[in-house]
Amino acid sequence: MLKKDRYREFVAYFSSHNPDAQTELNYSNPYELLVAVILSAQCTDKRINQVTPKLFERFPDANTLSFASPQEVFTYIKSVSYPNNKAKHLVGMAKMLIESFGGVIPSDVKELQKLPGVGRKTANVIASVIYDAPAMAVDTHVFRVANRIGLTSNATTPLAVEKQLVKFLPKDTLAIAHHWLILHGRYICLARKPKCELCPITYMCKYYERQFLSNKVSLNVIKESNG
Repeated sequence: MLKKDRYREFVAYFSSHNPDAQTELNYSNPYELLVAVILSAQCTDKRINQVTPKLFERFPDANTLSFASPQEVFTYIKSVSYPNNKAKHLVGMAKMLIESFGGVIPSDVKELQKLPGVGRKTANVIASVIYDAPAMAVDTHVFRVANRIGLTSNATTPLAVEKQLVKFLPKDTLAIAHHWLILHGRYICLARKPKCELCPITYMCKYYERQFLSNKVSLNVIKESNG
């Protein structure tokens, strides 16, 4: 299957079967999403959703968070990964948001990355989810699934994966394609043992073709040679 055909099949399948894909992080406004995404780095969405209700109750907006101490924030997020660093980042982010951006979360990816705790992936998430910008956030799921399916080739860094996906995906699908890839990686295309037997898109997957169809051909050759 040619790459352009693989992209066409990918978009066609998920547009039909998961047209409303969205983040599994719970939030009610841009500020809450930004906090949740910062916290979600190297941590599960399930864990973040357990932590954020009390955190948002105590710090309902950037202004209140900007006056907090990292030590206090830590008490609310101590069960997530790297809580000390994230507590410092959250307070620093809130202060800069108030002082440099008037409390308004910027829509530009480069501006977003000026905020403490906000890397390129987080910036792309905010830009695409909040502002519907044609941005592609690449986390471990997106990186793995895009390479396995064959949407990307020789892409050894998240930035390389991002550039290829942005180049070949229709612009109006970039935001939702991010969620398609994440959810597929989270529930089907697992890191250690992908559930290929349950996967509905094996017909377009290079990994499945290499791992299973090639083995099947080899077995048939052995059977034929043995009479």
